[in-house]
Amino acid sequence: MVFPVIGAAQLPMFCSHGDSRQVASTFGAPCKLKRTHLVSFSVGESPTRIRRLKIDSNRVLNELSKSGRINEARKLFDKMSERDEFTWNTLIAAYAASGKLTEAMELFKETPIKSSVTWNSLISGYCQHGMETEAFDLFSRMQVEGQRPNQYTMGSILRLCSTSGLLRRGKQVHGYVIKTQFESNDYVVTGLVDMYAKCNCISEAESLFKMMPDKKNHVMWTAMVSGYSQNGEAFKAIKCYRDMVVEGVASNQFTFPSVLTACAAVQAGNFGAQMHSFIVRSGFEANVFVQSALVDMYAKCQDLDSAMKVLENMKVDDVVSWNSMLVGCVRLGCEEDALSLFRNMRARDMKLDNFTYPSVLNCFASMQDVNNAMSVHCLIIKTGFEASKLVNNALVDMYAKQGNMDCAFQVFNHMPNKDVVSWTSLLTGYARNNRHEEALKLFCDMRLAGVYPDHIVLASVLSACAELTLLEFGQQVHANFVKSGLRSSISVDNSLVTVYAKCGCIDDASRVFDSMQSRDVISWTALIVGYAQNGKVRDSVRFYDQMVASGTKPDFITFIGLLFACSHAGLLERGRSYFASMEKVYGIKPGPEHYACMIDLLGRSGKLVEADTLLNQMDVEPDAAVWKALLAACRVHGNLELGERAAKNLFELEPTNAVPYIMLSNMYSAAGKWEDAARIRRTMKSRGISKEPGCSWIEVNSKVHNFMSEDRGHPRTTEIYSKIAEIMVSIKEAGYEPDISFAVHNMDEEGKELGLAYHSEKLAVAFGLLSLPPGAPIRIFKNLRVCGDCHTAMKYISRVYHRHIILRDSNCFHHLKEGQCSCGDYW
Repeated sequence: MVFPVIGAAQLPMFCSHGDSRQVASTFGAPCKLKRTHLVSFSVGESPTRIRRLKIDSNRVLNELSKSGRINEARKLFDKMSERDEFTWNTLIAAYAASGKLTEAMELFKETPIKSSVTWNSLISGYCQHGMETEAFDLFSRMQVEGQRPNQYTMGSILRLCSTSGLLRRGKQVHGYVIKTQFESNDYVVTGLVDMYAKCNCISEAESLFKMMPDKKNHVMWTAMVSGYSQNGEAFKAIKCYRDMVVEGVASNQFTFPSVLTACAAVQAGNFGAQMHSFIVRSGFEANVFVQSALVDMYAKCQDLDSAMKVLENMKVDDVVSWNSMLVGCVRLGCEEDALSLFRNMRARDMKLDNFTYPSVLNCFASMQDVNNAMSVHCLIIKTGFEASKLVNNALVDMYAKQGNMDCAFQVFNHMPNKDVVSWTSLLTGYARNNRHEEALKLFCDMRLAGVYPDHIVLASVLSACAELTLLEFGQQVHANFVKSGLRSSISVDNSLVTVYAKCGCIDDASRVFDSMQSRDVISWTALIVGYAQNGKVRDSVRFYDQMVASGTKPDFITFIGLLFACSHAGLLERGRSYFASMEKVYGIKPGPEHYACMIDLLGRSGKLVEADTLLNQMDVEPDAAVWKALLAACRVHGNLELGERAAKNLFELEPTNAVPYIMLSNMYSAAGKWEDAARIRRTMKSRGISKEPGCSWIEVNSKVHNFMSEDRGHPRTTEIYSKIAEIMVSIKEAGYEPDISFAVHNMDEEGKELGLAYHSEKLAVAFGLLSLPPGAPIRIFKNLRVCGDCHTAMKYISRVYHRHIILRDSNCFHHLKEGQCSCGDYW
């Protein structure tokens, strides 16, 4: 809301000297300024002549001040031998309005008469330039010196509170307004409504508005409509505008943009189009502010054709309108149209701003157009926007979305001023590009820099913790989130469910889920998948039923988790039913991931013919996961012919992956085809393919400890190997027998047993028993599928040492308690 500035325009009505008709005629029309002005008076001049000369000098002084020629105005002022109140106030107002507040204050101190106009002129200047302390000091001094503030004083002070968000100060002024009985003054109440609205206290603004008499002026109505619109109360803004029209109050160039902004916020395109018609009938269709709001409204309501028509009919090239059109094109995925607009803007030699470039950079992020992105980056530097925080943030985000994290970091590192968006753009980029450790390191740097994370940062950090299975770090982030006082966020809550589920803390994941105020399909899916991966298949299926009953529709990922659960529990009929319902009930076309789960389910159930039939009927090309599921089923059931077919397809899809070579070789060995087994191993060796080494890790006191098979690089190696010896004795006494079929073949039996004892997961569990408190769960993570011998040994260790061992391998979680595993020995 814009209020009139207290300045020279209001001064004539306060003049105490001169003929009022002469003053009115003097200020009624502009005059040409002459180089020589009569400013001194001769002895014997008549009073009428002197008065007219003074009025002429004041007129010239006012014209010079209004035209910004303040130095000339000062020279004229200094030459005037007689000055009245108008003379002093005119120059004080000119100095204050132009920001020369020191000169204004000096003149203020010299003026012989300080009227309310004098005080208001100076206070208005300080308010216009955001100088809170000085403005309020003058406001207090004015009262101390016996000058009663009037409606214009209040207007200036309240405008300062509005523009600077000074709610506490604004409330103090409100108290003074009540005390001095200005609460029924339209001008002052309008200022209060505007102040509360801009300070996000829309209910207070609404109360004041409703307390006013029925006949409210257009300024107050516009302030209320704008307040609703600015505070996200779009429907109230539209209703308020309708009430305004019913009352017969005329709209203007300030009212229409606020209503159009509200229409854009709630996608009320039809009402926006009606507003457009009314704007044309009202004669405001050529106003640049109204036209800009129309372009923005149509673009946000996804009517790009209408937006373009308004843009093309504009008589001036308004960069704000073009930017709105750019943003609209980007949001609707019309990147080529957006870039065409950008090229047109350059061809028209428009002055691009720091809102233009981010929209263009978003286009390149979506299109993965690296070369043109670099060209625009060069243009940004050439046009002097390399220091703009907004543009730099967009550059970091663009490079991150293109996967070019080195360039993203370079831009970030050279930014002179970084805000939470800068840190967020880089951190989410690292997380999105699977550089999770760097994301967590950057988060720590962010905290050290004193920048407080927002919901987007926290969600990304928790996702990184989930991928790295860093439970303790995730718990610390969760605790900080609770302490921060930030409102609950569905994105953060979903990430918390995921991190706890992926770290094997499914009960904690369930507690977070239960505490959520609102849930979406991601929330339900995270818990369904979490239960499935943690071996609680019945709970996974139960939550799916609850999800459907709640009215939430499952998505592509939900069915992956559900079919995974069915395959690991052998729920063949349920799996078939869920798979069939995907397309029939929910219109979701199965992808390779769903076929892989179904083939795994059929294979585990011994239905290899049906699995082969399903594979041949796939609407999409089978990927590696599908062939791996079939190969695993063939290995279990000894179907060599089908296994050969699956392995050969994997050799083409993943030529450097050792797993299909090893599995096929083992199948040949099991079938007694030693020459074929040897041939596969020779092929593997000739192609330079080697098995990925097994690695296990455990987190203790926020530090991750890694172990390889027969690893002796840990600082506590001696204690660990001593503990291994103790463990082997204890579990053998309990009935454990090493399964040497999982050992390296070219050594004797004793060597094979020792080799098995020193597998990476056994070293990790030994370190856990040494380092963690008695009774504490031991959480181990492994990059490969756990071998059969280690799985058996872990069951015995859990029983002998009375520990809950959570072992996550590349396939699922194994919750081992009292000699039993959640996987049911089927993984």
